Amino acid sequence: MNTIKVMDEILANKIAAGEVVERCLNVVKELVENSIDAKSTEIKITLIDSGTKKIVVSDNGIGMNKEDALLAFSRHATSKLKNLDDLFNISSLGFRGEALPSIASVSIINLKTSKDGKGTSVTLNGGIVEDISSSDLSCGTTIEVKDLFYNTPVRLKYLKNLYTELALIVEYVNKMALSYPNIKFVLINNNKVLLNTSGDGNLLKVIYAVYGVDVTKKMIEINGENDDYIISGYIGYPEIAKTSRNVITTLVNGRVIKNSDLNRCIIDCYHTYIPKDKFPLVVLNIDVDPILIDINIHPQKMDIKFSKFDSLQQLVNKVITTKLKEILLVPHANIRDLNTIYEVEDSMSISNFNYQIEDNVSKEEEKNIDTKEELVFDFDNDSKITGTKSEEVFTEEKSNENSYRIKEMIPVGIVHKTYIIAENSSGMYIIDQHAAAERINYEKVLNSLLKDDYKIIDLLVPLKFEYSKDEFIKIKEHLDILKNIGISLEEFGDNTFIVRSHPTWFFEGYEREAIEKIIAITLEKGEFEKEKFIYKTASTMACKMSIKANDYLNLETAKILLDNLRKCDNPFTCPHGRPTIITYSNYDLERLFKRAMN
Repeated sequence: MNTIKVMDEILANKIAAGEVVERCLNVVKELVENSIDAKSTEIKITLIDSGTKKIVVSDNGIGMNKEDALLAFSRHATSKLKNLDDLFNISSLGFRGEALPSIASVSIINLKTSKDGKGTSVTLNGGIVEDISSSDLSCGTTIEVKDLFYNTPVRLKYLKNLYTELALIVEYVNKMALSYPNIKFVLINNNKVLLNTSGDGNLLKVIYAVYGVDVTKKMIEINGENDDYIISGYIGYPEIAKTSRNVITTLVNGRVIKNSDLNRCIIDCYHTYIPKDKFPLVVLNIDVDPILIDINIHPQKMDIKFSKFDSLQQLVNKVITTKLKEILLVPHANIRDLNTIYEVEDSMSISNFNYQIEDNVSKEEEKNIDTKEELVFDFDNDSKITGTKSEEVFTEEKSNENSYRIKEMIPVGIVHKTYIIAENSSGMYIIDQHAAAERINYEKVLNSLLKDDYKIIDLLVPLKFEYSKDEFIKIKEHLDILKNIGISLEEFGDNTFIVRSHPTWFFEGYEREAIEKIIAITLEKGEFEKEKFIYKTASTMACKMSIKANDYLNLETAKILLDNLRKCDNPFTCPHGRPTIITYSNYDLERLFKRAMN
């Protein structure tokens, strides 16, 4: 008797469901993607108890006839692939033909669909067809999934609590809405609407629906392309960075993906703009020829492989870093009336916000905006600031080599030996003296490290450094790197180096500690990368070289500090991503003291 047998279809589907369907999110994902592939313009997701009891996905897509409705629940049945060549040119979200049979094998399903005016209803229980009949559905498809995992109790037991399941679904649907602003998405849980987008193709409106008004006002549009890729979308100001990397939404040909290399590339673009434990809010669309990507590497199709990833990396880096350098990133102070506690955003009516996201105000109307409002650097009043109004306020008319991103500030006082208070014709500024000095020194040191013609100073007495055997060997691997930045280590007996000279940018009296810190960076765990070593060295040295909080500054020295800050490429944050400066515009001050009431 043969010991090897072919599994029956229901058993095979249950095994496949272990990879394809792990939780409620996977059901929603597969059904929504099918609706999108069916050319739907409206998709409604209705949940009962976060989907654990019921998931209903309705669309107005092309629908199916009776034969296709039955065949859809057969394993590896798909309308999206015809031959092997199609596998390397996939433009649809689904293609394997595993989702519906896998879902059906671990739930009770009722499918209603209509095509050419003829409706069909199919009911399955645990993957077995129980009923086929006509349906009164006029168009599209509605799939109802009940009692998920009712026949696999072990898997049901490991579902997370309802809040976790719902949070995952909301996150996914939000990202799909951002992927397809031309599709109206409605998400409802226990009769409560969690998302409702317009479906009119305006991505900024979707960002508003997903993240709210405060975030939307601080998003910047980006666009760029090269020979291989086209990218578009929105990036957030550094001040709205979040603690979760889930706020990075990356889409490739409309597919939501999670690719660690791509995420790292985006995060690196915000280097020194945000703290290392924060993540930028980004919605990035990538259009690419399907032949340059492989989406068939993950059971849930969440990750892909890129051909020519270097080309994509260079494009993303160029577009995002260029945009960050174009805009003004001084955070605007949040103002509260201590009596009535109304926010700055009260000054922006809903009609004004509609103007921002629909961009339907003529140039003539823009010219007639109240002068007082125009002179306020206020993200609340212009969510699409790209350096037009803001440049009038914060930059001076100078030649290119002397133009600065912030208008000249005059220090008028210092608070707690830490915060410099300054003013100019536009308003009042508060500057963190340590953060400002850090940024100045960081760029000074970084520029020195990146130069080939570094300058050194000979030491009167060489410095000796002793290490353990394993550290000594690791350091020897990077002697050339250290020499390139002006630190020449010479072996001096067992496990010992001496240094006879050091770079000119070293802080006087800090030479030994500086060299120890730099060598310590080379000994850190993980793969050594020269570029990251350079930036971390600059950041570490800048912190040690800079004036601290509680260090005394007179107004003359403070003025020199502010003038040097203005000359920086990025005067808005320290190397660790903390803000160097915040501002109160003249209008803000008038509101605080009730001189302006609107």
